[in-house]
Amino acid sequence: MTRSPERFELGSTLVPGAIDKVERVFVLGIDPGLSRCGYGVVRQHGSHLSATAGGVITTDPATPLPDRLNELFRELRGLVAEVRPNAVVVERVFFQTNARTAMATGQAGGLALVAAAETGCEVAQYTANEVKMAVVGFGGATKDQVQRMVAALLDLPEPPRPPDVADALALALCHLTAQPLRRAIAEASARVGGPLAPLPIGRGA
Repeated sequence: MTRSPERFELGSTLVPGAIDKVERVFVLGIDPGLSRCGYGVVRQHGSHLSATAGGVITTDPATPLPDRLNELFRELRGLVAEVRPNAVVVERVFFQTNARTAMATGQAGGLALVAAAETGCEVAQYTANEVKMAVVGFGGATKDQVQRMVAALLDLPEPPRPPDVADALALALCHLTAQPLRRAIAEASARVGGPLAPLPIGRGA
């Protein structure tokens, strides 16, 4: 088991639609995987964003599965304790052509959710398409486009490497971008006494 940390030169950029009353928020993004689990930390200070850390947790494929899962969980738990994030964001696997890869990704994602839930912090999940839409503005964006946009949004001199780190940072950015909208919806729902019902379509007044 190894965890390869990387510290980024801090940069900052305006968050579209951010709420300035948020003083300082740390979001830990996790790109789950059993062999390679990427992580990235994004700090929001007011309406500005910066990447503060990122890396990859690896496990040895030759190690028995229960031991690999145990090692990964210990590393994830330690990472969450070290970062002390306000929120942890884990990719939701929506579709995988390789069943074995999907199972391993799901197992790693489940461990990340548990490690986050133990601390009582906010936990969120997004699909790859949701992340692409939030970061690039296009659900069919390529990995290269996502990586270049992550670098631009975080004012980094080049796309984060390895790609696992860029994906994890993209997850954190997705959450910070979506957060104001979710808050506004929750407040609107509270004002009307519950979730808003869909408007009737094709009916007369």
